Amino acid sequence: MKRLNVLLSMCCLIGFAWPALGEPIPGAMQDSLPLPSYGTGKAVVRLYTDYFCSPCRAVEPELEPILVNLVKLKKITVTFVDTPIHKDSQIYARYFLYAINKSNNLEYALRTRSALFEAALTKISGKDALEEFLKGRGIAFAPVDAVPVLRKLNTYLQEDRVTSTPNCVIIKDGKSEKKVGAREIVKALKELQ
Repeated sequence: MKRLNVLLSMCCLIGFAWPALGEPIPGAMQDSLPLPSYGTGKAVVRLYTDYFCSPCRAVEPELEPILVNLVKLKKITVTFVDTPIHKDSQIYARYFLYAINKSNNLEYALRTRSALFEAALTKISGKDALEEFLKGRGIAFAPVDAVPVLRKLNTYLQEDRVTSTPNCVIIKDGKSEKKVGAREIVKALKELQ
């Protein structure tokens, strides 16, 4: 049943949700929005999570130092792909992109993700409440037209056939390998060290 709900959410995302989220905002910066990717390593890691996913939230603190180390060692290029499963996931994904538009570095992206996971845990809902919460956590953001990045991330969701979270796709030496679940993801990333 969970897989069906995820697939239905994904269909909504593909057809309706993300284009609406990316509508230009009056007064928003209209520069090009960066893709949430970090590092220069040859192995490509696409990490699929949802801020409202309990296993995603639980594994995030364990993943952070591994990702930082792998990026520092120039072993991976990691892309964070917010996967819309919960009804409020879409606004969270948008504010993650707004935050990296303000400061695009791995440490800030991880700090923002941590704050968004915390907001989801406390069931923060709606744009105004989320903005207030993020400001209270020292997360700055700059609204921007997110459509191009959201479309690219949507392409990854389709290519990698992601139907649940947490999920990770590792592309190395021309081979793509999918890892599903927190333990499998941590194990696979540790092996890259």
